[in-house]
Amino acid sequence: MNIQAEVKKSEAEMKKAFEFVMHDFETINTGKASPSMVEGVMVEVYGSKMRLKDIAAITTPDSNLIRVQPWDKGVLKDIEKAIMVANIGITPSVMGEAVRCPIPSLSGERRAELAKVCRDMAEQGRVRIRNIRRDAMDAFKKAQKNSEITEDELKRVEKDIQNLTDKNIDNINKALEAKEADLKNV
Repeated sequence: MNIQAEVKKSEAEMKKAFEFVMHDFETINTGKASPSMVEGVMVEVYGSKMRLKDIAAITTPDSNLIRVQPWDKGVLKDIEKAIMVANIGITPSVMGEAVRCPIPSLSGERRAELAKVCRDMAEQGRVRIRNIRRDAMDAFKKAQKNSEITEDELKRVEKDIQNLTDKNIDNINKALEAKEADLKNV
C-alpha cells in the first residue's frame, strides 16, 4: 500500500468536498447579484433540458441585476419561464435580446432563513469530510491488519488524516462565518 498516494487521494477528496460547499454558498442570494444564482437553472430547449449557463451568457452589470443573454434569441421566453419555475426568488423579464433578473432586497426574516440554509450546507460538507476520513482510516487499519503497513505508520498516517480533516472543517467554518456576515450586511 502506498501511504502517500492514499493520503493525497483523501486530501483531494476533502478539497473537492470543500469546493462543493463553497459552490453551494455561491447559490445563496445575499442581496448581491451573482451569475451562480441562476447558472444551474434547467431550461427546456431543443427538446431537452439544459443548464442556463450552457445556452446563454450570464453577466452582472451591477450589484442587484443579473443579465442573461442567450446565444439563440428564440429561447428568451423559455429562459424567462425556467427562471420563474425554479422558484429562486427572482422575477425575470425579457428586455430586447436579453432576460433581466433584478435581485430583490432581503428582509431580516429571509436573511435568517438563508443563514440557516448555509449552516445546513456547511454541516453536510463537514459530514462529507468526516466520511472521507473514516473511509481512509478504515483502509489504513485494514492494511495494518493485513501487515501491509506497520503500527507506527498507521499512527502517523492517522495523525496526518486527522490534521487534513481538521484543516478542511476549519476552512468550511471560516467560509460559513464569512457567508453569515455577508448575509447580515444590509
